[in-house]
Amino acid sequence: MAIAEEYIRLIFGLKIKQIRNEKELSLFGLSKLSGLSKSYLNEIEKGKKYPKTDKIIRLAETLEVPYDSLVSLKLDKNLAPIGEILQSGILDEIPLELFGIQQSDLIDIIANAPSKVNAFISTIIEIAQHYNLSREGFYLASLRSYQEAHNNFFKELEEKAIRCANSYQLGLNGTINSAELDEILTEEYGYTIITDAIPDQEELENLRCVFVPKTKTLLLSGRVDESQKTFIYAKELGYQYLEIKERPYTFSWIKYDNFEEVLHNFYASYFAGVLILPRVHLKNQLKTVFSKKKFSAVDFHKVMHQYNASPESFYQRLTNILPKDFGMQNVFFLRFTHKLGANKFNLVKELHITHQQQPRANEINEHYCRRWMAIKTLQRTAKENIPYAFDIQISDYEDTGQKYLVFTSATKDPFRKEFYRSIGIGFLISPALEKKIAFVNDAKIATVKVGVTCETCSIQDCEVRMAPPKRLLAKEKFKKTETLVEEMMNKFS
Repeated sequence: MAIAEEYIRLIFGLKIKQIRNEKELSLFGLSKLSGLSKSYLNEIEKGKKYPKTDKIIRLAETLEVPYDSLVSLKLDKNLAPIGEILQSGILDEIPLELFGIQQSDLIDIIANAPSKVNAFISTIIEIAQHYNLSREGFYLASLRSYQEAHNNFFKELEEKAIRCANSYQLGLNGTINSAELDEILTEEYGYTIITDAIPDQEELENLRCVFVPKTKTLLLSGRVDESQKTFIYAKELGYQYLEIKERPYTFSWIKYDNFEEVLHNFYASYFAGVLILPRVHLKNQLKTVFSKKKFSAVDFHKVMHQYNASPESFYQRLTNILPKDFGMQNVFFLRFTHKLGANKFNLVKELHITHQQQPRANEINEHYCRRWMAIKTLQRTAKENIPYAFDIQISDYEDTGQKYLVFTSATKDPFRKEFYRSIGIGFLISPALEKKIAFVNDAKIATVKVGVTCETCSIQDCEVRMAPPKRLLAKEKFKKTETLVEEMMNKFS
């Protein structure tokens, strides 16, 4: 397999810079010794130019290193992690410019302190391998960081979706349905839509739809309901209206080949959310619910059911609107899945606005706190075999003193037998939040002491504890050992 020319240039430049630094030579000094211009050497070190053979020979002689070692792609231990990253192509796949980073600057930072920076990179790689972080997992983590950096609100997408709605005369009052979108896709964009087209096989049970780009054919599962169908169509309209070419062709996704697919999938999903749950209309409905001093589940669901959207789409849209229009900056969104009879609850989607709120995912097989509303609601839905459950509570974190107002809905998974899912959103309680949501102090909302995982929780005599607090016990043992050692040292000082 041919190695990219850019990779060869970068590796050569890094080697030259490393050897020059080891010999304590400045660019000016190397220029003077080699007879090559300082600007030319600078371009070589940044990976922008690769010198011809005669110039490589001159550099090898000047730096007193073998020619073969300079042109070899083999790197020493200090530069090896950089080589792994560059050869993997991961820097090309992630649009660093989204985070205000230029790839050349990143490589320059790494090259300027190879030992320390590469030790850090090696640590990150080791952690990723230890926790089985897949390429897709890395992409999704990058996307979350991008969302969180923008408080999950994207003005340009909001505006484009509104222009699209106006262009096709779609109402922005929550009344959009699948039939309207079906007509736009088939008449305007040449789609062929086939329902009940995905075979009822176990391997395909999680698929809602498949798009065949060559014929613009959209294949739908027979298990999608009206709200899911509306979301799928709105998302397809987003791909077309935003002129997105690089995209996943299945929903739910099977794999992502690069970060562009992940990002574009998010753009199309966000676009769909704007159409189905229009910002101005939803904001006005929420103001009415939040203004009441007593919480009403009926009023909350009345707002939710005004829109042709699933509970997950509704909660996801709240993460766009509440930070932007209500100033609620400390927000988390969680989605759990659970199989009937299993003792495991999987956190499959999360988002944190402003900073890492509790709770959050862990990858070390610890037991999530069973007092979380997300898990209690899931357990009730599975145990009672009901299609939908909802609850609200104030989660009071024992070890931090932080309190969150948490809303959670749980449903059966229509695509997987004996599977259930819960979707929740939580807000850090503060004086600012109390001004926004009048019912925060409603005495009927239960306040429950919670932890993060059983292994880190200090709640005594917890009736739903799944494992001893081993990390806390280890910490206490270490502290006691430290105290005893200090006493011995004082005694013999």
